[in-house]
Formats: sequence, C-alpha cells, structure tokens
Amino acid sequence: MTAPHHMPDLFALSEINGPVVRPGERGYADEVTGFNLASLHTPDVAIGATGPDDIVTAMRWAAATHTPVAVQATGHGANFPIEHGLLINTSRMTDVHVDPTTRTATVAAGAKWSHVMAAAAPHGLAGLCGTSTDAGVIGYTLGGGLPVLGRAYGFAAELVRSFQVVTADGRLREADPRHEPELFWALRGGKGNVGVVTSLITELLPLPRLYGGGIHCHAEHTETLLRAWTDWTRTVPDEMCSMFSVLRLPPIPQIPEPLRGGFWARVAIAWPGDPAEGEALIAPLRAAAPVAVDMVEEMDHAALDRIHMEPQDPLPARECCLLLRDLPPGALSTFLEQVGPAAGAEHPLLVASLRHMGGALARPSAVEDAVCARDAGYFMESVGIMPAPPVAEAVEQATRRLYTAMAPYGTGRTMVNIHGTPGDEQDRARAWTPEVYARLRHDKATYDPADLLRYGHAVTPA
Repeated sequence: MTAPHHMPDLFALSEINGPVVRPGERGYADEVTGFNLASLHTPDVAIGATGPDDIVTAMRWAAATHTPVAVQATGHGANFPIEHGLLINTSRMTDVHVDPTTRTATVAAGAKWSHVMAAAAPHGLAGLCGTSTDAGVIGYTLGGGLPVLGRAYGFAAELVRSFQVVTADGRLREADPRHEPELFWALRGGKGNVGVVTSLITELLPLPRLYGGGIHCHAEHTETLLRAWTDWTRTVPDEMCSMFSVLRLPPIPQIPEPLRGGFWARVAIAWPGDPAEGEALIAPLRAAAPVAVDMVEEMDHAALDRIHMEPQDPLPARECCLLLRDLPPGALSTFLEQVGPAAGAEHPLLVASLRHMGGALARPSAVEDAVCARDAGYFMESVGIMPAPPVAEAVEQATRRLYTAMAPYGTGRTMVNIHGTPGDEQDRARAWTPEVYARLRHDKATYDPADLLRYGHAVTPA
C-alpha cells in the first residue's frame, strides 16, 4: 500500500486531454473531493479523464511506474481515504445514449443515474436505480446495484449487456458473456478490482410511472409500525418493495417540512404496478399506527428520489450494512433496543433501516455474476453524519454496537457498495461467499497481478 517517496516523471501524462494536477496546484481539491466528505483523498497526482483514451494513458503510465490507482466518479462510495498514488476522476464522462428500439442505454464512466433517467424518460424507459439518482451508474453497478425496485426486477448488474474496461496493463477491452466472459463475471458484483470501466451498456425497463413514497409516524409508534411492517412483508407480492427506517433528522434546510428536525418511523414503498392495487396493498400499514405524514403517491419514475429523500449535498457520512437471514421477534427487539425510541432522540445515527429482500433479488441471474446477497431475507443499513471528532467517535461506537447486537441474525456477509470503511482482508471478504471471493482473487491475479487497483474495497490477488 506504500507509495514511492518521489513521484515518477509525469511527462507521459501530458498526453491526457483533461487536467493533471498535484497537491497544492489549482484545481486539485476539485478533482479529489467526492460526495462523502468523511474520506479526504490526498493522491500524489489526479487526472480528470475526458474519455477512454485518457484512462488508457493513465493506466499505462501507472503500470510502467508501479503507481497504485484509484477511481472516482461521484464519490458517494468514498469510504476509504486515498493516500499517494494516482486518482482517476471520471466525473467529466457523462454521456448517455439511449436506444429505444433495443431498450438499452450506453453509459459513460462518470454518468449519474439522474443523467440516465433524463435520457430514458422521454421514451417511457428507466434504469434500475438505487435510492439516489445522484449516485454514479458505474460504481453502483460494479457493486451489484441494489435497486429501489429490486424485489420486482433483481440487481442492476443483471441488466448489463457489456462493459468497456481498461485493465491494469493499459488494454482497452470489451467484456460480455461471449467475449472475456470471466472479466464480465468479475465486473458484475466484484466492484472495481479487475479494471477501470469506461462505459457500459445496460438494459432499460418500460417503467414511466410508479407508486411510491413514505409513510411517517411519530417516534412513539416505532415498535407498532415495525412489527406491523415485518408481518406485512411476509404477505406481499414480489413486486412490492419496501424499507422500514428510524429517522433522526437534523433541522437543516435540505430536509423538507414538516419532517425537518423530527424523530420518525417510516416505511418507504415502491410499487411498479397499478397504483390502485398498490394503495390497497399498503392499507394495512396506514392502519397500523397513526400516520403523521403520508407522502405515497403516483410519480414519474425519474422522480424516485422523493421516495427515500436522500441528501443531495456532499456530507461526511459513516455507512454500514449487514445481510439478515430473517427478522424473528428477537431481531426486532434488538433493533429497537439499539436505535428505537429507548435509545434516545439524540442517538448519533441519522438513519437505521431494514430493507425487504427476496423476490427477484433471490433468483439466480440468467448470466452468472459475483453478487452474493441472494440468500438474504432482509438487509440492515445505517448512516451516521460525522462533522467533527466527538460526533464521529459517537457514530462509530453506535454503529459497532448495532452491528454486534444484530450479528446473530445475519448471514455474516455485507454488500460491497454499502459495506462502509473496508478493514483487513477478512473484513473485506465478507462482501462475498468464500467461493466467489476465491474466484475474484484468481481473476485479480489474472487482470491486475501487480495489484495496482488496491484502494477501497480491494481484493487481494491469489
């Protein structure tokens, strides 16, 4: 992990069309700062890639100089500070081309889901986006991609038809089920361990509208709503997607009234079918406890940010997750003890959530991939905001308490995109089954034997 004391000559990088900057130079902060401000990056050099050629040049230089490489588009998943080495910023590469005939989108390395949604919506199409359209398509999909409508349609990685990727030797390759099938496998769920993706082609779905939003109850009704939601999840069709959350929202302008500054229990739902049927299906939730704010409505698919209302401005966050086998009564009681009203209104975790898995998320992919979350019945995730050291320490302690307490109900695994700060190899390996991790290590040794792509949630070469 240690970088050379002196940076190699940068002359070869002069061929790059985008900016090439070092610490202290103008524009450096803009290139290295991502959405998650908890991880402050300090690479020895950063480039702003404008296209595949820039990435090829950068990777060839890195290989020749034995310089480790990190990649960042939006920085939503920046859970690990990048020190030394080379940072490739792909945020300028935002082209999206939609083919309505084949119902596909060709998406460049730095494009966000908002770019895809805007390009697809005029054709009545949409992609399998996660809870925020501000997130980058490539990083999200490389980690498997857990969509808002996952129970209905599966993981986003399953819809990818092909990748264009630069491997550590500086070769630009096309990977699909027939050409470079092993590389294609590793890129769908293995994160960025085998190359730098310059673009992908993904299928789109005919989803112009959906029925979704949040049902909010005051904190004193948390247990009632949680137990009702858990029972309800055992009865709903596969197409009904939902998440229960405990929200301790700060009094900041980015949060809409009347939720601002409140302590809430929320069930967020997303239903791609007939709105009237969706309304009938969620009637038991509305009847379970007094609803203070009901934001469930029919909406354009491109407006799905209104369902989970995730922050749109950069902030320092600590996220974490755990795949759960089920939610027996003991798990619900433990969750409530840790983050419910009994834990206090000043508890440092901003959000603690339980997502309903199963449905299409449990079905095998038509083309084998490296996603390892199909055996989970539920998924727990949390977010804490860490603006200063005392708060950061409280967030860290609360996170560890929650996941230690819930571990007996887990599968032992996480999802790579929401794993949080990657620890040692044993900790990082928890994002996959032992068999898949061993295969990824073999692929890492094949495509990146010098371990240039060693930052973030890295796999150790076999």
